[in-house]
Amino acid sequence: MSQLANHLVTAEREEVAHGIRRLLATPLLTERSAPEVFDLVRRRREPIRKWFDYYCGWTLTVEPRLGYARLTKLRVAADAGRPARRLRSGQAPFDRRRYVLLCVVAAELLSVPVTTIGLLADRVASATDADEVVTAFDASSRSERTAFVDVLRLLETYGAVDVVDGSTEAFVESAEAKVLYRVDATILLRLLAAPVGPSQLAVPHEDVALRFEELLDAVSQERRYGLSAGRHEDTPGASEVQQNLWLRHSIFRKLVDDPVVYFDDLPDDERAYLDSPAGRRLLRQAAEQGGFLLEERVEGVLLIDADGTATDSRFPDDAADANVAALLLLDTMTGPVTVEQLEFTAAALLDRFPRWAKSYRGDDGPRQLTTDALAVLTAFDLVRVASGVVRPQPAAARYAVAATTEETTS
Repeated sequence: MSQLANHLVTAEREEVAHGIRRLLATPLLTERSAPEVFDLVRRRREPIRKWFDYYCGWTLTVEPRLGYARLTKLRVAADAGRPARRLRSGQAPFDRRRYVLLCVVAAELLSVPVTTIGLLADRVASATDADEVVTAFDASSRSERTAFVDVLRLLETYGAVDVVDGSTEAFVESAEAKVLYRVDATILLRLLAAPVGPSQLAVPHEDVALRFEELLDAVSQERRYGLSAGRHEDTPGASEVQQNLWLRHSIFRKLVDDPVVYFDDLPDDERAYLDSPAGRRLLRQAAEQGGFLLEERVEGVLLIDADGTATDSRFPDDAADANVAALLLLDTMTGPVTVEQLEFTAAALLDRFPRWAKSYRGDDGPRQLTTDALAVLTAFDLVRVASGVVRPQPAAARYAVAATTEETTS
């Protein structure tokens, strides 16, 4: 093979790996929001699509003319750690009201290619007023208008609506604000990543909370595995081929979605699969093709994204005081500790670095700093908290702090 051919092969491999990791971080890519990445995914869509289909069983849809790429990530898991967030300072998570409005607004947008914010608000008010369960939308309330705007701004980031004239935020100040939108119904239809639409279940609303886990399984049902509820052990009728396919996909979904996969958390069949020569070969192959570093420990494995392309959150990270505190507190844990002990440690850190973490300087500062830091560590599965006891997990050992100075944390 000539030097030029080698160069082209290397360039293609790197582009495919980059496309895979970008789609993991941003499963809905639009040409408008990320033109260079979209162009890369469009050009390399076949090998990228095959990677996701083979290892994870996820579908990648690329629409060059419509200008979007959608990776449909499926997983039967109730994860409250990844809420939609308001695009304001603080980025507070969506509350129940905003999620309700998101569903109603998306439904009302489907039938109109172009609309104004006033007309849309009227349609949402009519739809919610006619519903026996949903609280009617009241555009005369500032809090309601703020929630409505938060929903529309989120849809703008997805490319589902495009502001042609005006500013969405103006609606918070006045319900008479003039904003014109162009609606992309194809993207709206792609937002829901569930094989079975929730409306197909026809469950009485009073049963939803009581049967949540059952309903989550039901909307996640994937016929290709012959499953009845997303778990092949529940469906002895599934063929061996279907069970093996589900086994591979369920493992790799965890590997690319979770910060770390511990062997003790895996069912026996998944652990045996990863321990097998074939499983280890596929693991290394997937990591190489996706541009990941593979870290294998006695306790588990993790795919490391060295440049942080594949994720929207990183550890360690000094972007927030809680993240810095998380790293420092983690370094003090040589074994299980109580939350109260960590609060004393947090207080000592605040004394040691007087110019750091100014928002945690009140009487309740050490407790709040510990709470926020533990939330970070729990999200990355570096500690687990139960009954007031914090237990560091094996992967925590890789984040030992060599040294700290006041300058680096102030």
